[in-house]
Amino acid sequence: KVEALLDPPIQTVESSKLGKARRVDDAAGRYIEFCKSSVPMRFSLTGMRLVLDCANGAAYATAPHVFEELGAEVITVGREPDGLNINLEVGSTYPEKLAKLVSEYRADLGVALDGDGDRCIMVDGEGAVVDGDLLLYIIAISRQQSGELHGPIVGTLMTNLGLEHAFQKKSIPFMRAAVGDRYVLELLQQHDGTIGGESSGHLLCLDRTSTGDGIVSALQVLYEVVESGKTLAELTAEVQRYPQKMINVRLRDCKVKSTATIERAVADVEQRLGERGRVLLRPSGTEPLVRVMVEGQDATEVNALTEELAGVVMQEVGV
Repeated sequence: KVEALLDPPIQTVESSKLGKARRVDDAAGRYIEFCKSSVPMRFSLTGMRLVLDCANGAAYATAPHVFEELGAEVITVGREPDGLNINLEVGSTYPEKLAKLVSEYRADLGVALDGDGDRCIMVDGEGAVVDGDLLLYIIAISRQQSGELHGPIVGTLMTNLGLEHAFQKKSIPFMRAAVGDRYVLELLQQHDGTIGGESSGHLLCLDRTSTGDGIVSALQVLYEVVESGKTLAELTAEVQRYPQKMINVRLRDCKVKSTATIERAVADVEQRLGERGRVLLRPSGTEPLVRVMVEGQDATEVNALTEELAGVVMQEVGV
């Protein structure tokens, strides 16, 4: 009996059901062409100088070629990966470095990818950071003007309220998903949408590709810059960003994240803000804490309300 358990018969699978494997030659070249195919063939970046931060990551060998082959003068940073320096003070999470280089080289703009190449943050010619919310707006308006937009734009719970209001003024439906690109994708698929993303720069253009791709996202924005003849600042001028403040409160007990007192405090702050702002209490998925966020038109009021609400949360469930 023991021997039978130690040496069970091997379950084999018919060769016809195993699938196939094949070699793909010049995968990098094919990918470069794929990225370029996400914009019209006539599209050109000739005459544009841009700084490209590859984050010492996945796109270091392909991203520069995409923009160069479209005619841009490309100045690169974060293009020397050693296996350890990915995202190390470079890339989309460190846009300050990119902003400095854009000014230093007098570039038209800057593009920062992240380590795995699915996020994109940009910097305008004046050195101002253009985050995922603003890039999402540019792409959405571009699609609306070309008649390609259908379904809602999908952001997340962290998307700035100013962006939502800007979409309302353009009669563009907007929905919020839970934080995380997978939830943005799910909501887009449920409502037949194609454009969505996060403030972090993880954008989805499902009419161009099936997943987040920083290079493809950047090209959609650059296409609108070239076609309109406007700067990034001009393209996003109608978006009035709301001040936002967040305080993390560490929990005494991970199972208790809210109480009736907290719920009353949240309702009170929401009533005081009205349509001028919003409140979000979001438990962390990885740490024993809850994030208290308030957003509104007045920075002083936002700071005061966040401190007030975080104080209630701390007293009720905090360490």
